[in-house]
Amino acid sequence: MSGRKWKIEELKPGMTGEATFWPNPVEGSEFSLRATHFDGRRAPKVVLTRDPRVLGGAPCLVRITAITKPEREDRGTIEVEWIGPAPFRIESVWLDPLVSKKLQVLLQSGLNILLDGPQGCGKTVLARAIAQSLGLEFVFFNCGAVIDASDFFATIQVRASASGAPVTDFVKTEVLEAIEGAAAHPEQRYLVFLDELNRCQESARNALMPALDSTRRVFHPIENRFVPIPDNVQFIAAVNRGREFSGTFSIDAAQLDRFAPLQMDYPPAEEEVKILQNRHPDVAARLIEHVVAVANAIRKAPDISGTLSVRATEETCVYLEHPLFSGDARTAVPEILRSSFCGRFSGRPDDPDTDAGAVWAIVAARLRELSYKVE
Repeated sequence: MSGRKWKIEELKPGMTGEATFWPNPVEGSEFSLRATHFDGRRAPKVVLTRDPRVLGGAPCLVRITAITKPEREDRGTIEVEWIGPAPFRIESVWLDPLVSKKLQVLLQSGLNILLDGPQGCGKTVLARAIAQSLGLEFVFFNCGAVIDASDFFATIQVRASASGAPVTDFVKTEVLEAIEGAAAHPEQRYLVFLDELNRCQESARNALMPALDSTRRVFHPIENRFVPIPDNVQFIAAVNRGREFSGTFSIDAAQLDRFAPLQMDYPPAEEEVKILQNRHPDVAARLIEHVVAVANAIRKAPDISGTLSVRATEETCVYLEHPLFSGDARTAVPEILRSSFCGRFSGRPDDPDTDAGAVWAIVAARLRELSYKVE
């Protein structure tokens, strides 16, 4: 989505484009739905529709039918009508087609979503891309920093007063600021992403329970009262679950039941190649294909503790496109993979009794099959 904003003179009745509509907070309006963006750019006036075929939260194709008060910056509207459904696209992220359909339904319903998948499969990237494609305010919060229940909404900070004496202050977190911002700006939708949800203890996560169920309220530790969560706030959480992760805690059935779970996985080889080619057009396509082929050989290995994230293939392409390596990229591939791939596992590549050593054996064997010279 482009960050540019439309100029009113660029928009004319009859123009078509994509938009995602949400309930209009203006009471008594004849227009039940409104949008802030038109065809990927922020609109200079609110985009409104009364067309019953438009579904809230579902991207659609629309046609501009009227622009009112074009000369006023503080007044006026852009009225549109429905043409048809728009394809649901998330740039730079691969989703299984069935998971993509489920995601559309959940986003339209406003339910809390739990993204569950291996590390580095694109959960955070997906959440950011959803917010960008739908024109939502993206709010990132890492749950690994939460120790006490109140840490979801405010943290205690010590600062020096004017006299030099220490003063204790409550500082609002991004989550609390989003809830307050949503109440103040009902026209804007907020997507709160709770990353690494299972890296905080269960007792702390209990503070989120009333936020995630039909109660839809949280305790404001600064004002010492409960505040409602507006309807224009939606939560997406991400977890990494498995014995290979340290510092994580189990999520009980009641907490899981507050979310609609979606299983994610690494993209198929051909899709990972497309994503990397799009992000790194200066790297030869054949090199990217080889890197992904080696990565998939590691992911399919049955006796290695852990797996290889897409961050590793991304990192490899960063090396390969840099001028320091671009001249002899093919020669550099074995050594780059030794650090970028093997370095993500315990042990050393030259020790075959460690995971890193086992990974290096796979890397070396696969590269030799691809006609690389490996020492």
